[in-house]
Amino acid sequence: MYYTHVEEYVHDLYKGMHIREPHQLEIPRIANKLEINIQYASVNMRIMDVIFLKRSSKQREWQAFGHEVCHYLRHSGNQLSMFYMFRDLQEWQADSFAYHFCIPTFMLQEIKHVTVYEVMSKFNVEYKFAINRLEMYKRKMVDT
Repeated sequence: MYYTHVEEYVHDLYKGMHIREPHQLEIPRIANKLEINIQYASVNMRIMDVIFLKRSSKQREWQAFGHEVCHYLRHSGNQLSMFYMFRDLQEWQADSFAYHFCIPTFMLQEIKHVTVYEVMSKFNVEYKFAINRLEMYKRKMVDT
Protein backbone atom coordinates (compact mmCIF):
# COMPACT_ATOMS: atom_id res chain seq x y z
CA MET A 1 0.00 0.00 0.00
CA TYR A 2 1.30 3.46 -0.82
CA TYR A 3 1.13 6.29 1.68
CA THR A 4 -0.09 9.80 0.95
CA HIS A 5 2.17 12.69 1.88
CA VAL A 6 0.30 13.20 5.17
CA GLU A 7 0.35 9.50 6.05
CA GLU A 8 4.08 9.34 5.37
CA TYR A 9 4.67 12.51 7.39
CA VAL A 10 2.71 11.12 10.38
CA HIS A 11 4.46 7.74 10.09
CA ASP A 12 7.89 9.38 10.09
CA LEU A 13 6.92 11.72 12.92
CA TYR A 14 5.80 8.86 15.16
CA LYS A 15 8.74 6.67 14.13
CA GLY A 16 11.10 9.49 15.19
CA MET A 17 9.35 9.59 18.58
CA HIS A 18 9.48 5.77 18.91
CA ILE A 19 5.68 5.58 18.94
CA ARG A 20 4.46 2.41 17.23
CA GLU A 21 1.36 1.29 19.13
CA PRO A 22 -2.04 2.93 19.76
CA HIS A 23 -1.57 2.82 23.56
CA GLN A 24 1.43 5.16 23.12
CA LEU A 25 -0.77 7.89 21.59
CA GLU A 26 -1.00 10.13 24.65
CA ILE A 27 -1.09 13.92 24.72
CA PRO A 28 1.55 14.38 27.48
CA ARG A 29 4.00 11.96 25.84
CA ILE A 30 3.70 13.49 22.38
CA ALA A 31 3.68 17.08 23.64
CA ASN A 32 6.86 16.38 25.58
CA LYS A 33 8.60 14.86 22.57
CA LEU A 34 7.53 17.75 20.32
CA GLU A 35 8.44 20.31 23.02
CA ILE A 36 4.89 21.66 23.12
CA ASN A 37 3.40 23.12 26.27
CA ILE A 38 -0.22 22.21 27.00
CA GLN A 39 -2.51 24.66 28.75
CA TYR A 40 -6.25 24.51 29.32
CA ALA A 41 -8.45 27.40 28.23
CA SER A 42 -11.94 28.19 27.00
CA VAL A 43 -11.02 27.46 23.36
CA ASN A 44 -8.71 25.21 21.36
CA MET A 45 -5.84 27.08 19.73
CA ARG A 46 -2.11 27.29 19.28
CA ILE A 47 0.18 30.21 20.00
CA MET A 48 3.86 29.59 19.27
CA ASP A 49 4.81 26.40 21.18
CA VAL A 50 1.72 26.38 23.41
CA ILE A 51 -1.41 24.42 22.58
CA PHE A 52 -4.49 25.51 24.47
CA LEU A 53 -7.13 22.81 24.86
CA LYS A 54 -10.68 23.24 26.01
CA ARG A 55 -11.43 20.83 28.86
CA SER A 56 -13.69 18.13 27.51
CA SER A 57 -13.78 14.36 27.16
CA LYS A 58 -10.44 12.65 26.63
CA GLN A 59 -11.58 11.82 23.09
CA ARG A 60 -12.37 15.42 22.16
CA GLU A 61 -9.16 16.66 23.73
CA TRP A 62 -7.15 14.09 21.74
CA GLN A 63 -8.90 15.06 18.49
CA ALA A 64 -8.39 18.79 19.17
CA PHE A 65 -4.75 18.12 20.02
CA GLY A 66 -4.27 16.43 16.63
CA HIS A 67 -5.78 19.46 14.88
CA GLU A 68 -3.61 21.94 16.79
CA VAL A 69 -0.45 19.88 16.29
CA CYS A 70 -0.92 20.35 12.55
CA HIS A 71 -0.94 24.12 13.02
CA TYR A 72 2.18 23.83 15.20
CA LEU A 73 4.13 21.64 12.79
CA ARG A 74 2.94 22.82 9.40
CA HIS A 75 1.47 26.32 9.55
CA SER A 76 2.73 29.77 10.35
CA GLY A 77 1.24 33.19 10.64
CA ASN A 78 -1.63 34.72 12.55
CA GLN A 79 -4.94 33.33 11.32
CA LEU A 80 -6.77 36.40 12.62
CA SER A 81 -5.03 38.56 10.04
CA MET A 82 -5.14 36.07 7.14
CA PHE A 83 -7.33 36.27 4.09
CA TYR A 84 -10.33 34.07 4.93
CA MET A 85 -9.70 31.59 2.10
CA PHE A 86 -6.16 30.91 3.29
CA ARG A 87 -7.40 30.52 6.88
CA ASP A 88 -10.10 28.10 5.67
CA LEU A 89 -7.44 26.10 3.81
CA GLN A 90 -5.33 25.84 6.96
CA GLU A 91 -8.36 24.70 8.96
CA TRP A 92 -9.22 22.07 6.35
CA GLN A 93 -5.61 20.85 6.37
CA ALA A 94 -5.58 20.67 10.17
CA ASP A 95 -8.85 18.72 10.22
CA SER A 96 -7.52 16.25 7.67
CA PHE A 97 -4.19 15.94 9.48
CA ALA A 98 -5.96 15.23 12.78
CA TYR A 99 -7.61 12.11 11.34
CA HIS A 100 -4.22 10.70 10.32
CA PHE A 101 -2.45 11.89 13.46
CA CYS A 102 -5.05 10.51 15.87
CA ILE A 103 -5.59 7.27 13.93
CA PRO A 104 -2.38 6.63 11.96
CA THR A 105 -2.71 4.48 8.86
CA PHE A 106 0.32 2.35 9.77
CA MET A 107 -1.40 1.41 13.05
CA LEU A 108 -4.85 1.06 11.53
CA GLN A 109 -3.66 -1.43 8.93
CA GLU A 110 -2.42 -3.73 11.69
CA ILE A 111 -5.99 -4.35 12.87
CA LYS A 112 -7.70 -7.33 11.27
CA HIS A 113 -11.45 -6.96 10.67
CA VAL A 114 -11.47 -3.40 11.94
CA THR A 115 -14.73 -2.04 13.36
CA VAL A 116 -15.72 1.46 14.38
CA TYR A 117 -15.94 0.41 18.02
CA GLU A 118 -12.46 -1.08 17.94
CA VAL A 119 -11.10 2.15 16.45
CA MET A 120 -12.91 4.18 19.13
CA SER A 121 -11.43 2.00 21.85
CA LYS A 122 -7.86 1.62 20.55
CA PHE A 123 -7.39 5.23 19.42
CA ASN A 124 -9.51 7.01 22.03
CA VAL A 125 -11.73 8.90 19.56
CA GLU A 126 -15.43 9.67 19.28
CA TYR A 127 -17.84 7.65 17.15
CA LYS A 128 -18.22 10.23 14.34
CA PHE A 129 -14.45 10.78 14.18
CA ALA A 130 -13.87 6.99 13.94
CA ILE A 131 -16.53 6.63 11.23
CA ASN A 132 -15.02 9.45 9.17
CA ARG A 133 -11.50 8.03 9.50
CA LEU A 134 -12.65 4.53 8.54
CA GLU A 135 -14.39 5.95 5.46
CA MET A 136 -11.12 7.65 4.47
CA TYR A 137 -9.25 4.40 5.04
CA LYS A 138 -11.75 2.30 3.05
CA ARG A 139 -11.66 4.73 0.11
CA LYS A 140 -7.89 4.46 0.13
CA MET A 141 -8.05 0.66 0.13
CA VAL A 142 -10.37 0.72 -2.90
CA ASP A 143 -8.01 3.08 -4.76
CA THR A 144 -4.94 0.88 -4.22
